[in-house]
Amino acid sequence: MRPLFHPSAEDVTVEGILHALSDPVRVAIFAQIVGSDCSRNCSNFLSVSEKTIPKSTLSLHFKILREAGLIRGERRGVEMQNSSRCSEVDKRFPGLISAIIKAHKAQSEQDSRPVKAAKQAPVSKGHHPA
Repeated sequence: MRPLFHPSAEDVTVEGILHALSDPVRVAIFAQIVGSDCSRNCSNFLSVSEKTIPKSTLSLHFKILREAGLIRGERRGVEMQNSSRCSEVDKRFPGLISAIIKAHKAQSEQDSRPVKAAKQAPVSKGHHPA
């Protein structure tokens, strides 16, 4: 197998980070990795935000996150373990990752709240608008 590409911290760009995190599935994956105390196996993400993700699509998401410098992937046997590179990125762009994760969390909480149905005027029987 060929080695995985991990950019040096100096080669990580804001544009690359924003592009990688512009996809809702990728930002959800990254937020879970950041919130984890240990590295996460790719298989942990076969379902993200209540959506089933095909393995081929999942591999592409991890590649984009890795090549943006956001995660480090390490092969362990047949499994790929992924961990956050937040500390490295934070040295280069202080506060950027925490701001993105905080905004994602706020948006996720807002999206998960039940939506109140708009009140509609009652329709009276036998009355038809002209």
